[in-house]
Amino acid sequence: MLLSLKDKLSRLLLTCVLALTAILICPQTRAAEVEITSARIETSDEGYKLSASFAFELSHGLVDAISKEIPLSFTTEVELTRPRWYWFDEKTIRAVQTVRIGYNPWTRQYTASINNGLQQSFPTLEEAMALVLRPRRWVVADKGTLTTGAVYNVAVKLKLDLSYLPKTFLITSINNSDWRFSSDWKRFTFKAEDK
Repeated sequence: MLLSLKDKLSRLLLTCVLALTAILICPQTRAAEVEITSARIETSDEGYKLSASFAFELSHGLVDAISKEIPLSFTTEVELTRPRWYWFDEKTIRAVQTVRIGYNPWTRQYTASINNGLQQSFPTLEEAMALVLRPRRWVVADKGTLTTGAVYNVAVKLKLDLSYLPKTFLITSINNSDWRFSSDWKRFTFKAEDK
């Protein structure tokens, strides 16, 4: 049985209306919220270190990805700029630290590495994630890099870094809200002092 053009258009219109209704009625999933609970720059003998802590929960989808041997990379970015009254702010320092969390089914251990360095093993995901939630103080600026007595604007951000995912998995992760995982920039000022 052949349908007339009018019937085909009616069915197409009905399908579009039903699809639009389903989109509007279904609850929208939101990206995971990451809170920076504390952040400060500390002066040490090695230089200027970031002390920070974050609060968030991994979604079921991200935990499932780790258990299926898809390592996740969490990148913390730090930017220090010095304001200038006569021109744009001077961008002084940009430091990045990436913590990669994975799972080894043979040893039934979670692994973590910082900036692709030495890999550590942990019995639970929570213990491995502690490196992301409460990163060790790391030097963001060497001693002598900042001008003593100058005030710097500091910005800190944590995100799930999709650039480390396998290319075949990257396409599906972009459309999934579980994978849109980032904090807002936390901004504060810091006065550079000698130790």
